[in-house]
Amino acid sequence: MPAWNEADVIAGTVHEVLQTVPEVDLLVINDGSTDDTAAIARAAGATVISLPYNMGVGAALRTGYKYAWRSGYDQAIQVDADGQHDPNDIPRVLAGLQDADISIGARFAGEGNYRAKGPRRWAMLLLAGAMSQASGTKLTDVTSGFRAANRRTIGQYTRHYPAEYLGDTVDSLMTAIRMGHSVTQVPVAMRPRQGGTPSASPWKAAVYLLRSLFALLIASTRRRERRSLDRSQDAA
Repeated sequence: MPAWNEADVIAGTVHEVLQTVPEVDLLVINDGSTDDTAAIARAAGATVISLPYNMGVGAALRTGYKYAWRSGYDQAIQVDADGQHDPNDIPRVLAGLQDADISIGARFAGEGNYRAKGPRRWAMLLLAGAMSQASGTKLTDVTSGFRAANRRTIGQYTRHYPAEYLGDTVDSLMTAIRMGHSVTQVPVAMRPRQGGTPSASPWKAAVYLLRSLFALLIASTRRRERRSLDRSQDAA
C-alpha cells in the first residue's frame, strides 16, 4: 500500500483491510510523507517502510515488491491508501493468479459505475487497446493500481518498476508481457476517495496518461529477458 500524506484516511483503510482479509500481511510504504501517515499506519496494525523523501508511487511499489521478494511471498497485491479499492475484492483479484501471472482489478469491466471523460478516457482506451493486442487478452483498465502478482512477476518487478506516475502501471505491465508473463483482469467496483488530497488533477492525469503511451512504445521495444530468477538471487 503506497501512501503519501494520507494521514486523514490511512487508519481507516488499514483497519478495513485487516478486518476484511485478516490473513494478509499489510505493508505500507510511506513515500516521504510530511504528515503522520507512517505513525498512524503503524498504530493501525500495518508494517511500515518509510522512504527518505517523496520518490513517487512507482518507487514506492518497487520497494514493496522487493520486500515481498526478499521475504519469500508467493503473491502480492497493490491496494491504494485512499480507500478507493474495496478490500472485499482482494480475494477475487488474487484468485486471478490461478490462471495468470498478473491479475488486474479492472474498472469498465461490468462492475460499478466509474466513468472517465474527455482526454483521460481517450488515453485510457488507447492504452487498453494497445495492451490488449500485446497480451492477447482483452483488457479494459491497464492503468488500474489494484493488481496482484505471483512470485515470478514479483521477481521481475524488483528489477524493473518505473517511477513515473501512471507510467509505472503501463510500462511495468508491458515489460512483463514482453518477458512472457500472462495477464488477466477481474471486474471490480471502485469507490470514491475516502479523504485526503489526490496526487494529481484530472487534467494532469490525462497528460500523464498520454505520456504513458510513449512509455508503452518504449517498453514494447525492449529486448525480452530470458534469465530466470530464484530466491538466492540478489534482486537489488
